[in-house]
Amino acid sequence: MTKVKKKSGLANSVILRFTIYFWIVFGLGLLSIYAVFYGASNGWLGELPTFEQIENPESNFASEIYSSDGVVIGKYYDENRSPVKYDELSPYLVNALISTEDERFREHSGIDFRSLARAIVLLGKGGGGSTITQQLAKMLFTGTASRSSVDRVKQKIKEWVIAVELERQYTKDEIIMMYFNKFDFNYLAVGINSASKIYFNTTPADLKIEEAAMLVGMAKNPSLFNPRRREEMTRNRRNTVFAQMERNGYMDQTTLDSLSTLPIELDFSPESHDKGIATYFREYLRSYLKQWVKDNPKADGKKYNLYRDGLKVYTTIDSRMQKYAEEAVTDHLTNLQRVFFKLQKKNKTRPFNGISEEELDKIMNTSMRRSVRYRQMKKNGTSADSIDIAFSTPRKMKVFSWQGDIDTIMSPMDSLRYYKFFLEPGMMSMDPETGFVKAWVGGLDYKYFKYDHVKQGKRQVGSTFKPFVYASAISQNHYSPCYEIPNTRVTFEKEKFGLEDDWTPENAGDEYGGMVSLKYGLAKSMNNVTAYLMKQIGPRPVVELVKDMGVSANIPAVPSIALGTADLSVFEMVGAYGSFANKGIYTRPTMILRIEDKNGVVIDEYVPETKEVMSAETAYVMLSLMQGVTKYGTGIRLRTHGARYPNNAVTGYPYGFTNPIAGKTGTSQNHSDGWFMGIVPNLVTGVWVGNEDRSVHFKTITYGQGATTALPIWAMYMKKVYADEDLDISDGNFEVPETGVSVNLDCEKSKKEKKLEVNIEEEEF
Repeated sequence: MTKVKKKSGLANSVILRFTIYFWIVFGLGLLSIYAVFYGASNGWLGELPTFEQIENPESNFASEIYSSDGVVIGKYYDENRSPVKYDELSPYLVNALISTEDERFREHSGIDFRSLARAIVLLGKGGGGSTITQQLAKMLFTGTASRSSVDRVKQKIKEWVIAVELERQYTKDEIIMMYFNKFDFNYLAVGINSASKIYFNTTPADLKIEEAAMLVGMAKNPSLFNPRRREEMTRNRRNTVFAQMERNGYMDQTTLDSLSTLPIELDFSPESHDKGIATYFREYLRSYLKQWVKDNPKADGKKYNLYRDGLKVYTTIDSRMQKYAEEAVTDHLTNLQRVFFKLQKKNKTRPFNGISEEELDKIMNTSMRRSVRYRQMKKNGTSADSIDIAFSTPRKMKVFSWQGDIDTIMSPMDSLRYYKFFLEPGMMSMDPETGFVKAWVGGLDYKYFKYDHVKQGKRQVGSTFKPFVYASAISQNHYSPCYEIPNTRVTFEKEKFGLEDDWTPENAGDEYGGMVSLKYGLAKSMNNVTAYLMKQIGPRPVVELVKDMGVSANIPAVPSIALGTADLSVFEMVGAYGSFANKGIYTRPTMILRIEDKNGVVIDEYVPETKEVMSAETAYVMLSLMQGVTKYGTGIRLRTHGARYPNNAVTGYPYGFTNPIAGKTGTSQNHSDGWFMGIVPNLVTGVWVGNEDRSVHFKTITYGQGATTALPIWAMYMKKVYADEDLDISDGNFEVPETGVSVNLDCEKSKKEKKLEVNIEEEEF
């Protein structure tokens, strides 16, 4: 019995010592953990974010461009991130994330010690110990994991401290929202909003369960589980997410089995500054906004950052009309370009017309020196011989075509010449009353053709300038469209007009004789009629009127401007023509409605600028004159009675418009530039078509005239616009001024009255 007691006492002593040691070790462990957290909190392991930083974590948000119909048409960003609120997230996203990344997310306070212990015991094979909050802390403040074991331990401890602070400052829902807004899903898809759009062309709220599961599955490693590069691996990872959702009660086994069989189906829509709609407009807007942020500082004096501050820019562009405009350009130029290529086959200096081989070499050498590649090589100190060799050496490259990008082997010099072939467009559409620009097509493809032919480019306007001469003459002399003049040559004397020699403009076809009305002269684009009016009033009033109508170009006050020798932009022309539709009031084209900060606070609003440039009567008379262009003049192809034209999209065919349309075609010298300006009561649209180099053009006016190159784009566009009844584009009559019209507009009636007067005189005689 005594021995047993000794053993029992010994056992009790061992237990007591063990208990004491255990609590000492446990206490030291707790103390160590406390010390680590205390030390980390006080910056012993490196700087931690301040309370203000945790309360307002810095995120780079893309500035978004909105169309007038509420569509995001583009972004400016360092990181393509557009924030969403928690209630804009699909429940599938939230359930999938919690099930997969942090099952006890709703229960812990930033650190899940059970998961952490499991990760330590199983050396990470049973899953990581990081909570969603810790992962958010890493994304917000600690960044990429260090390769050093010691530094990584320090990062982990800091993440624990930050996670606890985040849990104190934010609700669980807010942490979920911040996580999804911060995560980078690759392909410039930063945040769930961008990821939903880029991978599935939808919104976070509208994601299907299989789409949400795939995106959540990517959170483990977006480069590894990349659906475009490793589809099967991504599908397996998505199915793992499904299994976790079933394990946590968010779906049953039957649903799991059904969903797991689904393939990965993407609607991949990558976003970049070169892609999407209205690319040329977006680039113009970027340039404008860069100046705007300099001129409009924040309340604290700091400047907005266009790429990080999440500005919301609400524009006048209508995404539907923009789409129709781009489609019209593509539909017509695809066919016209095919014809141009065909007609150039026998041209030895193609695509240039009427030049020698020496002139061709000179043009191409100039183009080489203007190229980005040349300037970069010169900047890097590359010798002239090395540059010549580089430009003449074939290499793999991707080039533009209307059938899609082409992978080919071509020297840089050959590629420069290849791009010279392409007919390029400039097109703008505007509401004449408000000045709101509805569509803007600056070129073929911004990825390959960076030059904007709406605002940046200025080309010879040809006969589209003639209405300005008519408007000036009608304002001064109160002419009626039915006013008749002799159809004879008009000469400008050198002494009187300060010319080197007498100048006598010729009509196309060189046909003269009889009398013609002003309306007929404009409809047929007769040079001598415009010259007659110019001689009556002189060039100065025309230049002054055009300046008042928003044209900033320096136009010389010489007689030749009557035939459109001036170089103007599509932007200027559309703005000026808007004055005719807006009862003589010029409204400066407006592209922005308002700008908001990331919180939706309006920080700038825009009011159109207006100016009266002619009387409402003169403007209405001009509309009557220009309707003759589309009824029986150079724009007759728009009408149903143009059946004599071949039924193809190159030389033009009757488009079947029966509504009132005021318009004017224009063709510059050698057919280098083709124009069409079209007006209906609440929409003015201008179209220009030409090549980069003016020596590249169609040889004959059959293909080179504005009625062939530009008018069909207007017609195709308006067909689409009228088919969309939601746009409410007018097909009715132009509104008569309230004061009425004091001159005769019915030239057919006038002719009948004159004939009757002649008959009466004959009877009296």
